[in-house]
Amino acid sequence: MYTDIYTASLPPKLLAMAETPVMQRLLRVGMHCGCEYTAYPIYRDAVAPYSRYTHSLGTAAIVWHFTHDLKQSVAGLLHDIATPAFAHVVDFLNGDHMRQESTESRTRMMIASSPELMALLDKNGLTLDDVDDYHRYPIADNDSPRLSADRLEYTLGNAHLVFHCPKAELKRIFDDIFVGQNEENVDELCFAHTEIADIFTQLSLRQAEWFVSDDDRFSMQALADLLREAQQRSVLTVDDLYLDEPHVIALLLSDPVLAARWQDYRRITGTQSGAEKPEGTYAVKVAAKKRSIDPLVQTSDGLRHFTTVNADYASKLAAFRSDDFDRWVWAKYE
Repeated sequence: MYTDIYTASLPPKLLAMAETPVMQRLLRVGMHCGCEYTAYPIYRDAVAPYSRYTHSLGTAAIVWHFTHDLKQSVAGLLHDIATPAFAHVVDFLNGDHMRQESTESRTRMMIASSPELMALLDKNGLTLDDVDDYHRYPIADNDSPRLSADRLEYTLGNAHLVFHCPKAELKRIFDDIFVGQNEENVDELCFAHTEIADIFTQLSLRQAEWFVSDDDRFSMQALADLLREAQQRSVLTVDDLYLDEPHVIALLLSDPVLAARWQDYRRITGTQSGAEKPEGTYAVKVAAKKRSIDPLVQTSDGLRHFTTVNADYASKLAAFRSDDFDRWVWAKYE
């Protein structure tokens, strides 16, 4: 697995927490918000499925590599513990498609409701307050567009599993990163060389563009609308969404109307778009949260944001941020 580039080994006490049932649930929750169930070629050609569990363990490994601090590493491990089935689709369902934070509200409750996890925290001298919010720890998480363990992990994970970046290239990127002090004198992950930062930011921007593409936004809104209909038909509850994806899919398939819509969803191969909504066709006009990274890089003048030393990336990032999503989008089928 590509995640072994992050650290030679993780402490057994951290791995024991990853083995708890509440964390193992994330093996059955994907990173791609239900889009991987469509017929989009990018997911058909993926190297392997990318689960929230893999991402969570990878985030913990990155935090451990740079801090060797158990408290911070556990917070990194648990940061997605409350991710529901289809992940940010539920944010779309909740009308939170621009911030995509509504699903984080159960994090503390999910940790506290796991007797296995709480026992392990107590055994290792950690409290719920120590680990229920990784935003406290800037290596684990910080404000966009800074680089954090979370953003680094999903960028490298997607680069390998979806965009076929070789593992050796991931290692080259990871090995160039060090902890520096940003302009606010806060620890931040930084690049030692501009040429490596260039490789990383190209990968990051390619992913950022895909994850707010017409295809991605359409499928997330379509699946959110399907889940809303399932709730209206009393086929599933909000609590069902916090189990796993096979459970939710089984519920959808138990209802003939929803089952037909789910099978239609699975046949989507792409999208079309236009200024006018096509008559008699399901179409959406929806914006989404734009994720981007502008990392610090070492230069002869000290640490600088990469956009200040690479005009091409600055221009591409500005163009990406300027899209207002003011268009109707509808499905193409195989």
